[in-house]
Amino acid sequence: MNRKYALAAFVGFIALCLVPVFTSNPYYIHLVETIMIYAILLFGLDIVVGYTGQVSLGHAGLFGIGAYTAGVLFLKVGAPFWIIVPASIAVTALFGAILALPALRVSGPYLAMVTLAFGTIIQILINEMTFLTEGPMGLKIPKPTVMGYKFNEESFYWVVCVMLALSLLVVHRVLRSQLGRAFEALRGSPVASDCMGVSVYRYKVYAFVISAGFAGLAGCLYAYSEQYISPNTYNNELTVMFLLAIIMGGRKTRVGAMLGATIIVLLPKLLDDLEAFRVVASALAVMMSLGAGIAIAKGRTTLNTMLAPVVGTIALAAFSFWLDNITDWRLSIFGLMILFVVYYLQDGIVGFARALLGRSSHADTAVVLKEDNPEQDALIQTSGNHQENLIVAKQVLMQFGGLKAINLVDLTIRKGTIHGLIGPNGSGKSTMMNVLTGIYTPTAGSIEFDGRSVIGRTSSDIALSGIARTFQNVQLFGEMTALQNVQVGLHHTFSSNLLDVALHTQRFTSEEHAATERGLGLLRFVGLLDLANEEARNLPYGKQRLLEIARALALDPQLLLLDEPAAGLTAPDIKELVSIIRKIRDHGITVILIEHHMDVVMGVCDTVSVLDFGQKIAEGRPAEVQADEKVIEAYLGGTAA
Repeated sequence: MNRKYALAAFVGFIALCLVPVFTSNPYYIHLVETIMIYAILLFGLDIVVGYTGQVSLGHAGLFGIGAYTAGVLFLKVGAPFWIIVPASIAVTALFGAILALPALRVSGPYLAMVTLAFGTIIQILINEMTFLTEGPMGLKIPKPTVMGYKFNEESFYWVVCVMLALSLLVVHRVLRSQLGRAFEALRGSPVASDCMGVSVYRYKVYAFVISAGFAGLAGCLYAYSEQYISPNTYNNELTVMFLLAIIMGGRKTRVGAMLGATIIVLLPKLLDDLEAFRVVASALAVMMSLGAGIAIAKGRTTLNTMLAPVVGTIALAAFSFWLDNITDWRLSIFGLMILFVVYYLQDGIVGFARALLGRSSHADTAVVLKEDNPEQDALIQTSGNHQENLIVAKQVLMQFGGLKAINLVDLTIRKGTIHGLIGPNGSGKSTMMNVLTGIYTPTAGSIEFDGRSVIGRTSSDIALSGIARTFQNVQLFGEMTALQNVQVGLHHTFSSNLLDVALHTQRFTSEEHAATERGLGLLRFVGLLDLANEEARNLPYGKQRLLEIARALALDPQLLLLDEPAAGLTAPDIKELVSIIRKIRDHGITVILIEHHMDVVMGVCDTVSVLDFGQKIAEGRPAEVQADEKVIEAYLGGTAA
């Protein structure tokens, strides 16, 4: 973590710990305690919503499972606090896995519906299982006792502070590890993630289980904090509030989770007090106006961008002074504020503040670039054997309804060569790429890679066996830096698990250091070292193409599939690309090149195969293929002169 951010986090934590020192009012202490408990849950929910891009409406149910696990273990078994806390985490994580395994096979609104149904079922079960939960009567749980010491409201507050700090540390480490990069890659491009050896389904489940564990911890602490739990607490309204907290605070940031928790706890109470609402609304309007003015003056944003947020906050402040009472308006104001944030501040309040300050969300993950080390440029040892066949495809048929995108094609790729695959648009080239990488399963035929069939295997399995690829339409993880994109390709080099990541064991730190060095070496290989800390979406198009190649090379592939890498590039970029392709071949990596730039194909390919309407019409050395009458007819629609 960047030293500046670590210091800010430490100061903020100390301020939270000192709340009972500055006030003895149990109401305020309990209010801040609730915010911290909700923040722990939101740390986990943000993994699912902010990083993997899934919409979960079941976290109120998971929150309830954690709370009732604590209540049942205390009342029915008499378990001590130090047993109840890990048990609540484990039981809730188990339920998270039970929910995730079937639910995450769907996505979008279907996933939201499944998780919402899960939350509803949990609430019903809590209400009906009276032999465990006492049903509608609820459970009363006193403050915990540890080693003879009984915690009161103030001392339990510090327990929650410690749990918040530990949760913050663990979630930060997870999201700055290979696991966090895998989660974020799923949101950026699920197809590319699979083709980098990161199984989309598996890591979605991992994310959900980890998130559920945080919900279980929060539920356990909430049960002890409230000292009474009932089924009505864990309803659909609460789960929507959790989701809104992530959206309003800002995804992919722990500060956003803390801010979101503060909003959903304090805003309903603020809307009960007209004078307090006027003060806060006026202060917000002044801060927004000053911040917008400074940002516009420094060129960080435009007047059009800031007009709606500034006018909206000023209007809210003016409206607060027009009101005589707030009781009849509180729900309307709450709803309008939510709509305003969702519509105008899509990156949440923290994202909006970062935009005003000109800060990057990856400011705390930037690496210090080192001097060139030529040894890091090596990809693999040159084999020098160009005779063995690496890919043998026989009579491959790929049919979509009545359309034969690939029609009984034979293809043989020799090791250590650059094999061109060309043809007019719609000839089946990219379909063949998708078949070779497991995105499509062929209707008929056989495909063997290094003596092993690829048919029926997942894209991630095929990638890990030694086939890497780029895409016709660039599939980078746009919100991740160039280095992080390459490190996703290096995911297979990690053997450290969640416990290693959370504890920062020697195994994890050494693997992370090696992945960073290797990633920088690959960026240097394609000429992008100086852009290592730049977000991929901000790179020029030509550099994005090169970054895709670097990421694919991170898999240490035997075979690299390049799908129109020169498309949209300028002449200097194409010259640089050709040089890199030759260097890749010189390191012993076999290349299949799909390309429409014939000068590139003729200049680097050892063998060229030509497809037309899904059929192979020619194959041979570049000069031979270029002179073939069938090829000329396919491209020009006529015969050779």
